Amino acid sequence: MTTMKVGQIANLLPHRYPFLLLDRIQSCEPFKKIVALKNITVNEPHFQGHFPDRPIMPGVLIIEAMAQAAAILGERSLKGKPAEEALYYLVGIDKARFRQIVEPGDQLRIEVEYLSVKRNIWKFSAVASVEGREVASAELLTTVAIPEA
Repeated sequence: MTTMKVGQIANLLPHRYPFLLLDRIQSCEPFKKIVALKNITVNEPHFQGHFPDRPIMPGVLIIEAMAQAAAILGERSLKGKPAEEALYYLVGIDKARFRQIVEPGDQLRIEVEYLSVKRNIWKFSAVASVEGREVASAELLTTVAIPEA
């Protein structure tokens, strides 16, 4: 797959500003791996309170960015199988670790690898890095569901 820009990402995810946390997909190989980018800017709303004198991206938002990349990898892996209105839900986070802070001016590189799927529970391994330094990692569990009308 070629790269995807934010408009194409928005066509796949239901998230919108300020919660769409991916700016670009660099590569995606179904049932293998996705590489996504998030540019960190000082005007993002969470920096008003986290923390005003030392803006740091909250770890939960790093996890959310990884989960959004995992959702795209899942969607691309099942292309044509789930209904268009299917939603990918984060149902578990294991082995989460935060190693470095992420601050305005950084570019978060997110790599998510497919591990397995059993009974509609998908398992992914995710690593976020800045300039080649790992800043966070986790194993993510997701599921796909079709909302009731």
